[in-house]
Amino acid sequence: MKKIITPLFFSLPLCVSLASHAQSASSETAEVQKTINTFFDGMRRGDSATVRRTLAPATVFHTIGGKAGQASTLQIENINGFLKAVGTPHPKVWDERITFDKVLIDANLASVWTPYEFYIGDTFSHCGYNSFQLVKLADGWKIAHIIDTRRKDKCK
Repeated sequence: MKKIITPLFFSLPLCVSLASHAQSASSETAEVQKTINTFFDGMRRGDSATVRRTLAPATVFHTIGGKAGQASTLQIENINGFLKAVGTPHPKVWDERITFDKVLIDANLASVWTPYEFYIGDTFSHCGYNSFQLVKLADGWKIAHIIDTRRKDKCK
């Protein structure tokens, strides 16, 4: 009996540690997703202050796009211009519908991949994929970089 109890006794801390790590990773994933969801909830409400609170200092936005038949271009989006556009009243809701495909976290860095479809009101506008880079700062997870693709077809 002692031969069975000894290995169990020594393996118990490992199991507890792994369970604790999985629970911690799960809560970190939830916090990262919450930051991104808050970003888009703020955008839907036209609340640029809420959107701004999800952003790290010196956040960078990029988009990859171009006209059909032409080479893709990398464009930098002005954060302040984006926030102003979000906060300026517009007649229809800007609704970016995302799903979380991949959430990878290491220490204070998260990388998130989200396919999306963008609607203005109920009208489909475009689709693509977002790639978010988030950092965990003193006040929680913040978006440091967003890069996306944009197209009107072949959404999934």
